[in-house]
Order: sequence, then C-alpha cells, then structure tokens
Amino acid sequence: MSQFKGKVALVTGGATGIGLAAARLFLQRGAKVVIAGRRESEGQKAVQQLKEVSADVVFVQADVSKNEEVVKLISETVKHFGQLDIAFNNAGIEGKFGPITNATEDDFDSVIDINLKGVWLCCQHEIAQFRKQGTGGAIVNTSSWLARGAAAGSAIYSASKAGVDGMVRALALEIAADNIRINNVQPGYIYTPMFERFFPEEGLEQALEVFRKHAPVGRFAKPEEVAELAVWLGSPEASFVTGESILVDGGMAIGGQRM
Repeated sequence: MSQFKGKVALVTGGATGIGLAAARLFLQRGAKVVIAGRRESEGQKAVQQLKEVSADVVFVQADVSKNEEVVKLISETVKHFGQLDIAFNNAGIEGKFGPITNATEDDFDSVIDINLKGVWLCCQHEIAQFRKQGTGGAIVNTSSWLARGAAAGSAIYSASKAGVDGMVRALALEIAADNIRINNVQPGYIYTPMFERFFPEEGLEQALEVFRKHAPVGRFAKPEEVAELAVWLGSPEASFVTGESILVDGGMAIGGQRM
C-alpha cells in the first residue's frame, strides 16, 4: 500500500506494544518511520523486526520528559528523512497503582513527567516543525479509557491521561488554522508488555480471567487494534477529525451493570 508514500511518521514508545504495531502499519502503508524510546537495546531490536517490512526505519533514543531530548528527537527525525508529517506520541508508563495514602511525590512526578509533560513537549516541538515546513501535519496521542472511567488506585495514572484529553481539545483549536490536526486514542485493556508488568507471572492467568469477565466484549484487544485507529487518525482519511479522544476499549467505559 502507498497511503503514506512520501510521508514521515514519528512514533514514541515505538519499540513495543501499541507503538511497535503502529510503526509496522505506517511502514506497510508506505511511510518512513522513526521510533523513539529510552532503551537503546530494545529500540534496536524493534528496528530489526521492522526492517523485515521496510528499510526506511530508524531508532532514536530519547526520554520524552526532557526538553533537550525531544528537541534532539525532532532534529534527528528531520536529519534522517528530511521532514516530519505525522507524530504518534505513544510513550507512557503505568507507574504504581495503589491507595493515594501510600503514594509518594516521586510516584506522582514520574508518571506526570512522562505521560503528560512528555506529550506536551512532543506536541510543542512537533507543531513548531510542522509550522516551519508549512505543510500541516497530524498528531495522535495515547490517552486511556481511565481518563473517562476509573479503577481504584489509578488516581495518578488517570490524572495524567485526563490531562492529555484536556490538552488535545485546546490544541486542536490553537493549531487548526495551520492545517494541523490532533487527536487521542484511548485504549482499554490491551495485551501488551505494560499490562503483564502489573502482575507476577504466577498470577497473570488469574488476573487475565478477571479482566476478561469485566470486558463487555469478553476479551482483550491486540495492540494492532489500537494501532489501526492511531494510523487512521494520522491519515488523509481523517482530514476532518480533530480535538477528539476516541475509545478503543470494547465497551469498558460504558456505565451499566456487569453480570
């Protein structure tokens, strides 16, 4: 497919899970892709997998919570491929779930720094690059169903994602005249390495069964199911969609009795 022929996509948190699935789709559909992450070895391993699809992919090590590293990430993207057209700001951490009385200031800061400040920094510098090019662009951020719903112990994580939802609405109005669109995807329970980290190996299967029972569709999503929406939002087919936060949660956030 050549849907994104001549386009350059940046995917943060692109070495695993939803980010890796999105990077693969962008490549399959003709884009050149930069994936970014904090861990060099993990990133290079992902690049080797992605090169089975296309040679037009590189990894740039970056911590999105640090301004200077985001500046370098955008610069390296343009250095490698000459421009930036689509950004999927997917990097995020789950932090520690638990009672607010057990949480520390460091617990709060680490999640907010990556999940909210990191998205804000990426948007800031991506928008600046789009304006410099004068070509418009599309940004997609990863939020969560927990920005709308709730789970006991998720206060910090939920706050970080709700902040992204509020930010995307304001930015959509701010940048529309520049032909730049911005939207969020809100994943529900997706079977990724991040989900597995919540549970010790011996308790994983039991936890999976509990979560399946709570999901109206009776299953987890695959990373590709979220990636498809993220890639669509970055495409010309979504040219009149901006400022939206779209659930991909199998009905999890719908209020109602669970039998």
